[in-house]
Amino acid sequence: MRVLFPCVVRPLLLSYNGESHNHVDKITIDFDNTEEAYKSKDNIELLRSLLVFKLCTFDFLVDKNKELMDLSKKVFGQRMFEKLMKMTFYGQFVAGEDHNSIKPLIQRNQAFGVGAVLDYSVEEDLTQEEAQSKEMDSCVSEAEKESPDAGRREKKYKAYRQFGDRRGGVISARTYFYADEAKCDNQMETFINCIKASGGSSVDGFSAIKMTALGRPHFLLQFSEVLVKWRQFFNLLAAQQGKSGMAALEQKLELEQLKESLTKLGVGAKDDIDNWFTGEKLGSSGTIDLLDWNSLINDTTKISNLLMVPNLQTGQLEPLLIKFTAEEERQMKRMLQRVDVLAKHAMENGVRLMVDAEQTYFQPAISRLTLEMQRKFNREKPIIFNTYQCYLKEAYDNITVDVELSRREGWYFGAKLVRGAYMYQERDRAKEIGYEDPINPDYEATNRMYHKCLEYVLEEIEHSRKANIMVATHNEDTVKYTLEKMNEMSLSPTENKVYFGQLLGMCDQISFPLGQAGFPVYKYVPYGPVNEVIPYLSRRAQENRGFMKGSQRERSLLWKELKRRLLSGQIFYAPVY
Repeated sequence: MRVLFPCVVRPLLLSYNGESHNHVDKITIDFDNTEEAYKSKDNIELLRSLLVFKLCTFDFLVDKNKELMDLSKKVFGQRMFEKLMKMTFYGQFVAGEDHNSIKPLIQRNQAFGVGAVLDYSVEEDLTQEEAQSKEMDSCVSEAEKESPDAGRREKKYKAYRQFGDRRGGVISARTYFYADEAKCDNQMETFINCIKASGGSSVDGFSAIKMTALGRPHFLLQFSEVLVKWRQFFNLLAAQQGKSGMAALEQKLELEQLKESLTKLGVGAKDDIDNWFTGEKLGSSGTIDLLDWNSLINDTTKISNLLMVPNLQTGQLEPLLIKFTAEEERQMKRMLQRVDVLAKHAMENGVRLMVDAEQTYFQPAISRLTLEMQRKFNREKPIIFNTYQCYLKEAYDNITVDVELSRREGWYFGAKLVRGAYMYQERDRAKEIGYEDPINPDYEATNRMYHKCLEYVLEEIEHSRKANIMVATHNEDTVKYTLEKMNEMSLSPTENKVYFGQLLGMCDQISFPLGQAGFPVYKYVPYGPVNEVIPYLSRRAQENRGFMKGSQRERSLLWKELKRRLLSGQIFYAPVY
């Protein structure tokens, strides 16, 4: 049950059009109504927002923000530095130091219709060289260290020192570097505490996790390569049947022809290949599609068995690496076990788990592991949410394939849609290493992809009411587009199928009017000690530079509301809830 501000329906905020189907009134929201947008903020908070957003427009301050913060700490001392941070950047973008200190802000936001996605935002403050060393140690297996040229690894899925610092060119995402298994256990405990805090302090809350925090990333690299190579092999077989260039789910391979091709290629003996396709439903229609094909990769007894790939020249199945050590095998299993533990805690605490997206060389494995969690835990309601980055050329294929799987198996699909956080890094890496750029050519193409994916999931919600989506965006046009589609489809906000998400301290003029109107809307709520969230605050400053230079809309709305209050005598305005 979500707590809403008592006066959720106001003439200035909502307009209703009675010409609707299924008796669902059409809702429009006035994002220019500053009284509604900022009613949860006092005047000091409005002034702080104006100051912080203005400071973010100065290139020198943003480029040198870490150095300036270090200097401030030396000049003012730790105690005064923390006070200054809490009055400015920390106070704007971070909820508090621990799960107890964040409760008042979460409860106040809830009173105005805005929920929370808790995110413990502490990061290691590593030098570039330290980050590169950690990444190379954790992304290269013992077999590769002994003979670097062994095996047939694709260059995209190998580690490179010059791109070892995954923080480079990334402004919106937290980065984890592997140290050892004990540290992964500690990070899992941090996520568990975050889940418990979310269950204890917010209603219908979310908690965010990252897969790279939960294990050695070389498994994610290798498993991603396996998944991609199997998909490439499927495309090769589809081309042999004259079905190349079709949408992912439209490629249906004739089963008998497929068996013949696999036998000719020497992938296995005829009897073995027949056994592959004798599952309960597999191949019963006489055709095999990509989902059927993907289901062949499901051997979890010995995890290194997952890492067998087809050689596209010979068709033979070969190990991705010559050998795995027993410890590497254990590391892979532990990562899967930690993910399972977190999903169980989320279910027990009534919290939904948001798995963040990461770089494209990790993402196929992250998505597959998240999908396996959804198949297990999303049977009765959506607990696990995967993240889809719409700046990727393959975003629509990915989301349609996953929705179709949920449809066939009857579980609740959960997605968070974002534009993406790694564009500059991904482009640079693809260009330098020499593989296809995975990113859409421009911002307009990404917008089109976002809206295409969004519309597909909304249609699935309209069709079955089993899909769920978080529209995570600061783009007002995308929010308006979503509302239009919901009106067209008679999707009511009270059904809690479509959520909206923004970062704490940004775009209140979107979040709070949505919350006041009864839409499920959430702030990503970072928390952690001042000194330990400095890397997070540094990125917020960088992100806001581009955001504020591109549009002065938020600042002008803040000024408008401040002037309105001063002219109406509300000098000491305090939120009432």
